[in-house]
Amino acid sequence: MQAYPLIPHAAKPPLAVRAVEARVGNHDPHWLSLRWRIDASAGVVVPPPAGKLRRDGLWQTTCFELFLQPDGEAGYCEFNLSPSEAWNVYDFHAYREGMCERKAARAPVLTMRPGSSFAIFDAAIPRSLLPTEPCAMGLTAVIEETGGHKSYWSIAHPDTDAPDFHHAACFAARLEAPHAP
Repeated sequence: MQAYPLIPHAAKPPLAVRAVEARVGNHDPHWLSLRWRIDASAGVVVPPPAGKLRRDGLWQTTCFELFLQPDGEAGYCEFNLSPSEAWNVYDFHAYREGMCERKAARAPVLTMRPGSSFAIFDAAIPRSLLPTEPCAMGLTAVIEETGGHKSYWSIAHPDTDAPDFHHAACFAARLEAPHAP
């Protein structure tokens, strides 16, 4: 798995969380594997189980996100993945324009393993939900800590006063097209 250390946005730093790392496994022809590790996770708010349902607004508490923009296209997709097992995936025609839910025949498999010193969040996304072309990729996390404090983590951030995961600066990694089975 390829590791990507995430950094908090300067305007929204964490209280106690020391580090967040995302890992991507792109070797399975049927699933994309993602893992986020949160260090110093004792105060992280984990939403209660909600079941494998599509929901909006998951980013309002602890949530993990994947952004993919196929090469040469203005449009991109956003995956919202919650420790509650709720999820959603949206398509955008351009920067924050034309948002609509992407059709999905199968839900991602989401697993949260909280702990006092670190927590692990695993996601397996069916290939049928992913673009088939090579993509610019953004890996992000919204981490809520006790008391409602939120920090916003990404591979890279734009030079803005507030976090903006949709900004092109956050798409700082690559996801190659999957190989046919």
